[in-house]
Amino acid sequence: MASEKNVYRLQGLSCTSCAAKFEKNIRQIETVEDVQLNFGASKLTVAGDASILQLEEAGSFDGIKVFPEKQRLPKQHIPFWKKRENQTTIASLLLLLAGNGVSTLNGEDNWLSIAFFALAILIGGYSLLKEGLRNLSKLEFDMSTLMTIAVIGAALIGDWGEGAVVVFLFSVSEALESYSIDKARNSISSLIEIAPSTAMVLRNGKEFEVEVEELQINDIILIKPGQKIAMDGEVIQGDSSVNQAAITGESVPVHKTLGDEVFAGTLNEEGSMQVRVAKLAEDTTIAKIIHLVEEAQAEKAPTQQFVDRFAKYYTPAILVISLLIMLIPPLLMGGVWSDWFYKGLVVLVVGCPCALVISTPIAIVTAIGNAARNGVLIKGGIHLEETGQIKVVAFDKTGTLTEGRPEVTEVVSISGLTETELLQQAASIEKFSQHPLASSIMRAAEKLPNGLLEVENFQSITGKGAKAILDGRLVHVGSPNLFRELHHLEESLEHQILELQQQGKTVMLVWSEEGLDGMIAVADQVRKSSMTVIQKLHQLGIKKTVMLTGDNQSTAAAIGQQLGLSEVKAELLPHEKVEMIKSLGQYGKVAMIGDGVNDAPALATANVGIAMGGAGTDTALETADIALMADDLEKLPYTIKLSKRTKQIILQNISIALGLKVIALLLIIPGWLTLWMAIMADMGATVIVVLNSLRLMRS
Repeated sequence: MASEKNVYRLQGLSCTSCAAKFEKNIRQIETVEDVQLNFGASKLTVAGDASILQLEEAGSFDGIKVFPEKQRLPKQHIPFWKKRENQTTIASLLLLLAGNGVSTLNGEDNWLSIAFFALAILIGGYSLLKEGLRNLSKLEFDMSTLMTIAVIGAALIGDWGEGAVVVFLFSVSEALESYSIDKARNSISSLIEIAPSTAMVLRNGKEFEVEVEELQINDIILIKPGQKIAMDGEVIQGDSSVNQAAITGESVPVHKTLGDEVFAGTLNEEGSMQVRVAKLAEDTTIAKIIHLVEEAQAEKAPTQQFVDRFAKYYTPAILVISLLIMLIPPLLMGGVWSDWFYKGLVVLVVGCPCALVISTPIAIVTAIGNAARNGVLIKGGIHLEETGQIKVVAFDKTGTLTEGRPEVTEVVSISGLTETELLQQAASIEKFSQHPLASSIMRAAEKLPNGLLEVENFQSITGKGAKAILDGRLVHVGSPNLFRELHHLEESLEHQILELQQQGKTVMLVWSEEGLDGMIAVADQVRKSSMTVIQKLHQLGIKKTVMLTGDNQSTAAAIGQQLGLSEVKAELLPHEKVEMIKSLGQYGKVAMIGDGVNDAPALATANVGIAMGGAGTDTALETADIALMADDLEKLPYTIKLSKRTKQIILQNISIALGLKVIALLLIIPGWLTLWMAIMADMGATVIVVLNSLRLMRS
């Protein structure tokens, strides 16, 4: 029997090495069977039995606080000067300046200057030295251990001033890194705070304020002007403009009225509404977004996997090199022990892989968080990286490049039936069909004076049409291809059908055993943004833009030409779309964008599957690698651009992390690199990498 898993949110998790140590400490708790720590989301999953007290004890070295997942983290508003770590850093700086002042006046070996430097080390580096010595006793070599060795080593060779500088710089760099990482995590914490924690519910004619976790499906909640909607649901009374930017990234409010769907965390701007709750708190769209974003931030991108493998061998190599530098020259070459011991300490400090290890995850966390705020849900670092390498974009037509709401444009009667009678026959059959074109006929038939006819023996003909018995006659509604399979189509009618299809319209024929009754033309309007999006994609380096549709060749070709697509493939069944995605792979990585329902197989086959209109659509959230939460194609170029920019920043980060270390290591040879310069190179690289990654928040 699998152990129960408990999920917690963390406060105070400051660095990747601290996260690794925290996870290791938890694993050592006897009652814990497994543990997963998500550094980006600051989230912990524990299998087994462990109290919050035990977990906080495991993270006491970093002051980590643990809270149940559903509990909202308390907001910390501690003034800068009241934070203990900042107070000790300032005290360390003042003592360091005092020591430098005394040594300038009375010489470096003056007992008073040494006392000032020693106090600066003890006060500013108390936490560092405590943790470092504890790690050293267990032979655990992390940043705290290396800094402790460097400070003690500096004191042993009488360089107290340099030891004090190391402590001060380390404290400043740790504070900057912690602040920067918290900024990157704000994308998640801001999402968590979007939805209100309470709602006004109407029960037995009375209003009650309750926690959202207590709400049940079909409860009625009241939404007043200016309030945030607490739960996903359906409007049953009232109407209003609702700002859905938090969920979909749409900047323009959406009008909601009777029967419309609303989402938790969106803002009711004008009128009052009553909403019937459709989902429990843990199943709302915003809850799913938060969960998927956190999972995505935990998933390692290919670049990160490579860096982690590299660091695994790099760190021990640096330790060995440092030891060899300390020992070989004095033992075999007559070198001075203090000089080479000092150089070994410098190598140890400058070689620490902190900046390298954090170079990728901090960029991924920031980019995925930024995308979520803009209504784009990216389900992992691997998908974020691959999107920037896309060379082919394949589009579904209906609902992606077009509005997805086809309308009847022509009703042409060929037999003795009137246009109204022809539409009545088609609508009577299509009432039972699930095809998108059926809905357009039903909308056109809403105002028929005599309503619909009685239908017997309805049968759907997959991908081609439908048939049924109306008033004792077998009547078909279907594509021209279906008619051709059963009957001969006159040349004049072929010409009329082709003419309508070349205008981008889909033609459906209506016929009975007596012959062809007429035709109905339906057109799906192209999205206003589609042409601009196609142009932007080509500018971003996309080689081919392809439309894959089940519609007829002439209609597809007309739309493809209008939009400037590279290629159009029409009259495709779902399995044929999959084959097309595979064949397009010869041009490079392929992205498929569709509605996430009918296109699920093609989305799964593509290197990157992108679903349109993910808000409220469970299939889109589950099937696709990326979900555009609003029904907005403009988000596609934004997503590709963000991916490319993220890749650039990751490469910049790796170059900074390794480049500064190479330069610093070369400076050791002539003896130009001091201990404080080494820590500046190491911690400076970490801070630069983090700040560079935060630029993605503005992408």
